[in-house]
Amino acid sequence: MPTRRALRTSPLSLLALACVVACGGGGSGSDSDGDSDGDTDTTTAGATDTTAAPTTSGTTAWEEESESEPEQPVTVEWSELELRLVRGGDVLLRFPADGFQLGVVAALDDASSYDPFFLAPDQWLTVTAAEALGGAAAVDVRLSFGTDVHARLTVTEAAPGRFHASLVPEPGGPVLAYMRLRPIVDAGEGFYGLGEHFDAAEHRGRVRAMQLEYDPQIESQYNEAHVPVPFITGTRGWGLFVEDPHAAVFDVAAAAPDRVEATFGTGPDTGAGLVFHLYAANHPLDVTRHYYATTGAPKLPAPWALGPWIWRDENDDQAQVESDIATIRELDLATSAIWIDRPYQSAVGVFDWNPTQFPDPQAMIAKIHDLGLRLALWHVPYVDDDPAAAEMRAEAEAGEFFPLEVGLITSQWGEPLDLTNPAAFEWWQDHIREYTDNGVDGFKLDYAEDIVVGLGGARTVWQFADGSSERTMHKLYQLLYHRAYAELLPESGGFLLCRAGTYGDQQNVSVIWPGDLDANMAAHREPVDDDGESYISVGGLPAALTASLGLGPSGFPFFASDTGGYRHAPPDRETFVRWFEYTALTPVMQVGTGSSDVPWEFTPENGLDDESLAWYRQYARLHLRLFPYVWTHAQLLAGTGRPLQRPLGLAYPELGVHPSDTYLLGRDLLVAPVVARGATSRKLSLPPGAWLDWWTGEVLQGDRDVTVDAPLGTLPLFLRVGGIVPLLRPTIDTLAPTTAADVDSFAGDPGLLYARVAPGPVGTRFDLYDGTALKQRLGAGSLRLEVAPGEVFTAGVDVEVVAMPPVAAVTVDDAPLSQRADAAALDAANDGWFYAADLGGTLRVKLGPGAHLARATLVD
Repeated sequence: MPTRRALRTSPLSLLALACVVACGGGGSGSDSDGDSDGDTDTTTAGATDTTAAPTTSGTTAWEEESESEPEQPVTVEWSELELRLVRGGDVLLRFPADGFQLGVVAALDDASSYDPFFLAPDQWLTVTAAEALGGAAAVDVRLSFGTDVHARLTVTEAAPGRFHASLVPEPGGPVLAYMRLRPIVDAGEGFYGLGEHFDAAEHRGRVRAMQLEYDPQIESQYNEAHVPVPFITGTRGWGLFVEDPHAAVFDVAAAAPDRVEATFGTGPDTGAGLVFHLYAANHPLDVTRHYYATTGAPKLPAPWALGPWIWRDENDDQAQVESDIATIRELDLATSAIWIDRPYQSAVGVFDWNPTQFPDPQAMIAKIHDLGLRLALWHVPYVDDDPAAAEMRAEAEAGEFFPLEVGLITSQWGEPLDLTNPAAFEWWQDHIREYTDNGVDGFKLDYAEDIVVGLGGARTVWQFADGSSERTMHKLYQLLYHRAYAELLPESGGFLLCRAGTYGDQQNVSVIWPGDLDANMAAHREPVDDDGESYISVGGLPAALTASLGLGPSGFPFFASDTGGYRHAPPDRETFVRWFEYTALTPVMQVGTGSSDVPWEFTPENGLDDESLAWYRQYARLHLRLFPYVWTHAQLLAGTGRPLQRPLGLAYPELGVHPSDTYLLGRDLLVAPVVARGATSRKLSLPPGAWLDWWTGEVLQGDRDVTVDAPLGTLPLFLRVGGIVPLLRPTIDTLAPTTAADVDSFAGDPGLLYARVAPGPVGTRFDLYDGTALKQRLGAGSLRLEVAPGEVFTAGVDVEVVAMPPVAAVTVDDAPLSQRADAAALDAANDGWFYAADLGGTLRVKLGPGAHLARATLVD
């Protein structure tokens, strides 16, 4: 499809479209109250939304209702040495005879890592025959891999669309050390999931290691696989999750365009077999809900964690922290929290505040909370070999709280605690309470990735109190590490920002952060020459964006990169601005760099100025105002599984494109960040339907490639026509409680609900997390708005309808609504309406508490 300038549609064109829908065929729609005004009678949400979810228990109406057919039946079938996953008659996956393989070695080698990224068996065995065992499972067969090798394949239906499977070798025969699944897939489909990766959100043609690997080419010296998740989704609507913590590698249609190969180096544990799960759904966005049903629903951060966060890489002292929080409020920067990075302790692993830096931490915490901010601290599971930590270290050694055998140590603070030891786990939690009991609301959890499966083919041996080793703890340690803190967060909600994770860890981790990205706009593995310093980049802004789109379909829906980057900081002005444009339209916006730059400190190195600060203020407030929209989607995660950031290629697989720089935030916002240096426009593929430019009100026709203007300070952002975006009031400062009279807090007063509406000819609705319902419908001669209040937003609603034709009058509940002279007059009034030419024509309708039906009559 050729790229072209956007085709823009005027408000009158929308009105004409409304007439076609409402009046076509000589008929007219009928409202629910029986009168006829030319509106359509369709009020189901997502009626023009091809990504809307089918009916799923636990979701609200706007996600349930769509034009999609009910979920098609899903079955597994076994015949002719082949396992098939079938949805409604379509075969999604096929495991033929060579779809299950066992790897033979001459003998088990205790020094081998069995890492399939580097090593391979002497021979792969494939299925030669099968015998039905007649069990109650959907599939229960004894597979033969030659004359003396057998394994049992069992597949049971756990729920509609979800199957639990195992492949367990029988004792005897040759020595086995590897297991492989090799399903046949569609040669043209795309693939998502597999955790956090920085080069591409879609994986076709790539080989993905499921563990950290040494990589001397990249500046960090490793492959950056901090969050490997052996769960992959195909865009035809299937999922494969291999529930195994051993070293693994996924060949995603790289060796063959119609094969996915998942190879696991099970080594001496091969006899226990391989557990895997098969999923299917009508739409690929819905596959993740099956994964959550298997591994646990994601832990939501506290609501206040969805407001902007600010931090410095190294805080000087208490005076600087208190100066920063005062400056945040003086400059009117919407912010809900801060965190304090190291150093703040006397030594790492000592649960105190260095008295020379922080002489009165409780007074500081009180000031932070008074100004409507929450507080988190950087932390790690180490006890430093430092004189200041001598007492803690001696106590840990006396209790035998460190691993029995320690492999390669990569941190500067020694070995991590052995959290498989219940006494060590309890001891560490007792100390964590020294912070949480005194007002610390969350933690940024770093490091703890020393436990690697090996270096190349050689083991780096670790032994733990529970009998485990690095063969599995290279993944499973993160679960213990993060759980130790997650269990102690406040009942009202807390915050964990974690660098690493694995499958199931979404039950502990609130937010993933990608570690130390470059403070620039380089792509992952791009060669960089910066003032004579040459390196292969970990990746900057493009890498952050890509990682966020891979983690959502992998079960980690909340992601927050360091806004501005970390390595080679400070970021320059363009990098910082483009980065906060992007993070403002993500669920979590955390702002800080490796050089401790904050938005209000202008230096020759960062190039920041009053203009960049004004832009930051605008985007930080937009991020905060989007809370009711994002939080509603967050509340639906356990039921629908749909990522908060939805890669375009996964949301619209029919487009056949898989960009790593375009996504939907929720259902109705399309976000296209600029990640190319010097760009003032960008190309993107618009999904079907019509899309309204958030900043100008112009309407672009979709299902085509377009080029849109994007000068620095402008993020390409579009609202689906028919979409409704609930917002907080424009003056909001924080989501956290406050005692300061001049800080506008949502926690203190939810106040009036605002909403932006892109009117459409098909009726749509948005049901908020608190039960508030908003509906819109644009007819041939009028606009209909309906409001039903919920439990939080009870003060009324101020609806902004953009790209709206001129309005003659507005009624509410069949009575005239007063027209106000201007926006200021409307702001001062309890209710009323006002029309202006902004944003292609903007109608504001302000309604008081209670349920209301408003109608805006259009000018003839």
